[in-house]
Amino acid sequence: MASGATTLIDTAAIMAVLETVPDPEIPALSITDLGSVRGIADDPPRVLVTPTYTGCPATVAIEQMIRAALDDAGFGEVKIERLLFPPWTTDWITPRGRERLHAYGIAPPSPTATAICPQCGSADTEEVSRFGSTPCKAQWRCKSCLEPFDRFKCH
Repeated sequence: MASGATTLIDTAAIMAVLETVPDPEIPALSITDLGSVRGIADDPPRVLVTPTYTGCPATVAIEQMIRAALDDAGFGEVKIERLLFPPWTTDWITPRGRERLHAYGIAPPSPTATAICPQCGSADTEEVSRFGSTPCKAQWRCKSCLEPFDRFKCH
């Protein structure tokens, strides 16, 4: 390709590929459900990705999974660019992502002081520990059904 030429990319096809890439810590969610994919840029073609937090241990694994999915789909020329600003927020989780979290047994983030139990739907819940199975989740318990569950932390 000549210097200065623009590459046209099929952003819809790339997004369809990215929707198949699961979050390694919550495989019920894709990285697009999580809101980690910020978009696709041209010239040079690249996927813009923001980790859920700067020190997220899954960041490199996610980028490797994106690279493999893009390569397998014939998008080897598409680069991956990590964006740290603005920082990711739980507001970026899609409605489908929130539904998938709930169905997977994780209470989606919300600004309320209590969480809705993903097992029985009760709001009679309590935080057991600010530390859950991953750094982005807290451990909660339902007082109605007595089941423990993770709640995605707001940030």
